[in-house]
Amino acid sequence: MPVVDVDPDELRSLTGHDEKSDEELKEDMFGLGLEFEGETEDGEFQLEFAPDRLDRLSVEGVARSLRYQYGDDRGVYVPKTNDPDWTIEVDESVPDERPYVTGAVIRGVNLSESALDSLIQLQEKLHATMGRKRVKGAIGIHDLTMLKGTSAGEDGGNSIQYVGVEPDEDVFVPLDSDVEMTPAEVLTDHPTGEKYADVIADYERYPAIYDDIGLFSFPPVINGRRTEVSTESRDLFVELTGTDQWTIDKMCNIICYALDARGATIEEVTVDYPDKDVYAGDKVELVAPDVDLVRPNFETSDKTVRHSRIESLLGINLDPEEVVDLLERAGLDAIQAENDDGELVYEVDVPPYRVDVLHPLDIVDDVGRAYGFNELEPTYPEVGTVGGRHERTGLEDAVRDQLVGLGFEDMLNFHMINERENYERMRLDPDADDCLGAGQPVTITEPYSEDYTMVRSWALPSLMMVLENNTHRSYPQDIAEVGFAAHYDDSVDTYVAERRTVAGALARHDASYEDAKARLQALARNFEVELTTPPTTHPSFIDGRTAEVRIDGEVAGVVGEVHPAVLVEHDLEVPVTAFEFDLDAL
Repeated sequence: MPVVDVDPDELRSLTGHDEKSDEELKEDMFGLGLEFEGETEDGEFQLEFAPDRLDRLSVEGVARSLRYQYGDDRGVYVPKTNDPDWTIEVDESVPDERPYVTGAVIRGVNLSESALDSLIQLQEKLHATMGRKRVKGAIGIHDLTMLKGTSAGEDGGNSIQYVGVEPDEDVFVPLDSDVEMTPAEVLTDHPTGEKYADVIADYERYPAIYDDIGLFSFPPVINGRRTEVSTESRDLFVELTGTDQWTIDKMCNIICYALDARGATIEEVTVDYPDKDVYAGDKVELVAPDVDLVRPNFETSDKTVRHSRIESLLGINLDPEEVVDLLERAGLDAIQAENDDGELVYEVDVPPYRVDVLHPLDIVDDVGRAYGFNELEPTYPEVGTVGGRHERTGLEDAVRDQLVGLGFEDMLNFHMINERENYERMRLDPDADDCLGAGQPVTITEPYSEDYTMVRSWALPSLMMVLENNTHRSYPQDIAEVGFAAHYDDSVDTYVAERRTVAGALARHDASYEDAKARLQALARNFEVELTTPPTTHPSFIDGRTAEVRIDGEVAGVVGEVHPAVLVEHDLEVPVTAFEFDLDAL
């Protein structure tokens, strides 16, 4: 979880509670769920944050939450904004991999040394969390006085352009440098460029932002030196680019709220998209042509939560007026209402900087924190139960014990894999009928890494990857795993058919079909089930040396000698024999 440095003196100043001692502040922040991890050499608190409240990744955000906790502020606060004078024009040449942009103008901010340090820290913490290391969203903050806007037409105002450029098309002086570089040179010759080169390594054209003078921002890598922010800066231009409009809009909101706490005035920016579909706000689809978004988006969202749900989850009785009071002390607005069943509910407004409120349970959590979890009295449940091992877990452990007794080393592999490892390198077609491991994959919509894009449909590919990584070790290598596998199935309520699987592989110079079958027979005998192995075919195994695994007459898996093409694909120079079957068959 992220650790943020917070100056206690700044915290006292922003909360308006100079009388608070350091120990009192620590205790108050612990009530917010912020754990004290130590102090820096300069005496700043090091606080560990839960990953949900990203609006607290700065001293300004912590101070806002404390003011609500102290009762100094109540309800939803939305900063006032001035009408837009600046426009971000999005060109058709913008890379498809990074099509979205948002921004805001900040005027009249007082950037002391500590305020600037806090802003930079917030920027980098947002990059690391919501921005997914700048892949999903990246923030650029510029000194507005150093920008020269292009005339925005009949309505006046200024504009900048978000475009795509060739790697060597233009030059600019990046931060922490005094020489002109092309974007391509930044990625190879600048420390920051080298660090984030992988983010745009596959782009044919690079994202770039221009004003009337020239290139001043190379997102998501680095800003230009011309617009560098200092303690002398009073007006700022904030721009964010990314792969998702909602994400960068929320990141922008958090930045704006932090600067508003410093006394700044927020000015809107118009984002002018070309003819394309744009997703904005809370996942609302806006269909162009010529979509103009006005940002920052300070619209509140709403949730409905039942009074009975609050009381049952917190285990306390609350008056409706008390619930409304607690919600306002949590920085929310609420009104009482009735649902279709006549139940008392609360219609809750959520401020635009809150990215964590996804479900009514999040509202209940806010009520509990405002009430004080330390104030809740523990109670015994009305029904006494005794914990115990689940029957399936007991079976898994028993199978593992048997496999270890048969000479296997127990493996614990990731359940996530990618399509190439799961299918292609195993010579397996996902559309193959009645074939172990086949089936449409359960994929991740936005995978964090290309190595983990789906849930594995069988365990044998994971064992082959282990053998591939262990070619430097001596043989024999007998490994097994009792694990999880799944595939897409629209006949299941969740559309995901899950199963527990047992897989084993023997890698040795004399490995044969008989070696794997002998271990299967020992397993079947120990679990008092009937094992038969009629011949079959499977693309991952050698024809004529492959059989079905039938347990008590039901097809449960496959056993055989791994195909030479699979061995070559995994750089294995010894034969491998393997088996896999459903755990439930035992």
